[in-house]
Amino acid sequence: MPTRFLRGALVAALTAAAAMTASAQSLIRDAEIETTLRNWTDPILEVAGLDPDDVGLYIINDPDLNAFVANGQRIHLHTGLLIAADTPGQIKGVIAHETCHIACGHSISRSRAANVASRPALISIGLGVLAMAAGAGDAGAALIASSQQFAALNFFVHTRAEEATADAAAVSYLAQLGQSPSGIVDFFDKYRVQEVLSESRRYPYFRSHPLASDRIRTTRALAEDTGLMDVEPNPQTVREFELMQAKLIGFLEPLARVYQKYPRTDESEPARYARAIAAMQSSDMTSALSEIDSLLKEFPENPYYWELKGQALFEMGRAAESVEPHAKSLEYLPGHPLLLINYGRSLIARAEPGDLEAGEEALRDALISEPDNSFAWNQLASALEKQGRRAEAELATAESAYHIGDYQRAHIFARRAIEDLEEGTSEARRANDIRNVTDPALPENQDYWRRRG
Repeated sequence: MPTRFLRGALVAALTAAAAMTASAQSLIRDAEIETTLRNWTDPILEVAGLDPDDVGLYIINDPDLNAFVANGQRIHLHTGLLIAADTPGQIKGVIAHETCHIACGHSISRSRAANVASRPALISIGLGVLAMAAGAGDAGAALIASSQQFAALNFFVHTRAEEATADAAAVSYLAQLGQSPSGIVDFFDKYRVQEVLSESRRYPYFRSHPLASDRIRTTRALAEDTGLMDVEPNPQTVREFELMQAKLIGFLEPLARVYQKYPRTDESEPARYARAIAAMQSSDMTSALSEIDSLLKEFPENPYYWELKGQALFEMGRAAESVEPHAKSLEYLPGHPLLLINYGRSLIARAEPGDLEAGEEALRDALISEPDNSFAWNQLASALEKQGRRAEAELATAESAYHIGDYQRAHIFARRAIEDLEEGTSEARRANDIRNVTDPALPENQDYWRRRG
């Protein structure tokens, strides 16, 4: 039993570290940034033989430079990476590299490698326990302490080969698309100093993706052999990159940093975008609306500028005025679930005749695309409650709680909904499903309910 437990613990630690990082931080949802990254990622997935619909793409709000694959076919990108990149090619290079980890089956092979890596660790732990039992406490403690190092050394022998494979595949994927692979080389060159830093001072990305000089040389040679190193990104890609960075910096960086990078003398589109967002974040709504209106005057069919204006007005407490901008965003980008949610929320807050029904319709349309969107369920619960449809509102609340993992709240509201919903309806069946799957009597739920008291 101790051996199986220790091996399982080590495997879990080695293979789930990235996943735990993702769960411990917040995910960012943004229609524009997600669309940009999807436009860049999907062609890479296709040349790698993957179905883009099967691969999730997640943006983690974290200033550390990192990217990883976790929880199956899910690519995670930190905002720190997206902001630090100098070119769109650098981001594409990282995405292509992570794509290989999925397409090449590295998640499975790493689990196996972790099992192999655990063997010397377990032997070291066993010897340490025996030494301590024999009275050699210091020697035993040293053996146990060294066990993690033994495991890591064995594990990274395996992962170095996988990293080389992913580098080569990334170059190949981009070359097949006729795009320059220079970004991945530039990215490595930019951060090659990470290799001489201590483990604690390295960016998380370079702890799991160590940068050896021979790795950089090999990747550069492969990239140069494609003959595509000097191919420039198309202007639309550059514009998408600049606007994505401006948006992230406007929302996430301190005001002083925003104005340092985008001074008022800079009248470019990205600069006005970043300043508009930063002004909104600091409650300077006059400046925010002025910058947004200047963008809309120049780009009247940009759905994301209309979305931002609607958000600014809503946050100013001017919900009634926010409806039209959100409607305009959907006029230029019909059916996008995040834009539908914003529109539905504004309608519910305005609450003029017909608004609650229209808001409900917008939210239900969004939930067709994103049935696990907890915020959409929360807003739908509000719309239903205001219409006096209490049982349906309770079911929507149960759905909202369930999709963020709050099983206690989900169970309570599902039970309430069942009491009032007509038996045999699809709503009653769904409430019953949520009640059953969150039942504290189920063995798989007992740890959760124990923690909740």
